[in-house]
Amino acid sequence: MSPQIRVAHLCKYYQVHEKEPGLVGSLRAFVARKYRTVKAVDDVSFDIEAGEVVGFLGPNGAGKTTTLKVLAGLLYPTSGHVTVMGFVPHKREHAYLKQFTLVMGQKQQLLWDLPAVETFLVNQAIYEIPKAEYQATLKELDDLLELGPLMKKQVRKLSLGERMKCELAAALLHRPKVLFLDEPTIGLDVTMQVRIREFIAEYNRRHGATILLTSHYMADVTALCDRIIVIDKGKLLYDGDFRALIERVAPYKILRLQFEQVVSCEQLAPFGKVDTCDGLTAVLHVPRDRAPEVAAQLLTQIKVDDVTFEDPPVEDIIRQVFAGKVAGLGEAPAQAPLEAAHLR
Repeated sequence: MSPQIRVAHLCKYYQVHEKEPGLVGSLRAFVARKYRTVKAVDDVSFDIEAGEVVGFLGPNGAGKTTTLKVLAGLLYPTSGHVTVMGFVPHKREHAYLKQFTLVMGQKQQLLWDLPAVETFLVNQAIYEIPKAEYQATLKELDDLLELGPLMKKQVRKLSLGERMKCELAAALLHRPKVLFLDEPTIGLDVTMQVRIREFIAEYNRRHGATILLTSHYMADVTALCDRIIVIDKGKLLYDGDFRALIERVAPYKILRLQFEQVVSCEQLAPFGKVDTCDGLTAVLHVPRDRAPEVAAQLLTQIKVDDVTFEDPPVEDIIRQVFAGKVAGLGEAPAQAPLEAAHLR
């Protein structure tokens, strides 16, 4: 069975005009324009199976949104081959357009001066959704997102979080099988971010939708994705299991300790790398495979009031990947995308 999404050696290049400043630069640009090639996406390949929720990560300008636009059929690839559900996106076949959705946190489809329900009705007509199915889907979305008080308010009078809920509802009325979500929680407060994550997870559980998610909030990725794809400067850096990347980049656990009486840093040194120590609290870095053993030794040899295990912050790990500080990231033989962490 072929993957739901297949991207093979995708390239998307742009010719960008470069002009020197001032009048002289303008005259030169008029008679002899200079261009440079920008490789927004450069030889990217990955497969995504039906029902997967995959995090698509990278710094600003990495090529994430460009890739999503190619998958949605908004951009024509320079080279390479892309299929989604067996369709070639840039052909924009009617049958394909009715089976996916693209939600961009910085863009909106809602009609600004009209209530959100008006956009819902427009989408019902565009996607030719039967009335009974439309009403059933709207009720389901209302139950999940609590849309009732919002649908009849002018969109311009909604808060950002309220508008985002309505944007998601409008995008999902036709029950798409594939979701491309580009920063769906951008600008939202912590509470609303959690609500949106819970909704995305529940939609995936109920409908088995395939989801490709970009986000700069690592909490979105850790809550929703077991697998991540990391891209930077148009190049694929990593494609594999999120947990495996964490264990590879940070092969240690963080032990946070509270003591019943003052303990010196010298007393803690044999147990691991001492990050901080103020006498009554300390933070140690210990190898992952020895963390339980070290904790047991601490509890028997030192009067510990409390101990907690933590993984290093995900943001720090991803930052290291972006900065190229992780040895071995690069080309490797292609493997099945669901095998344990693999590199390309």
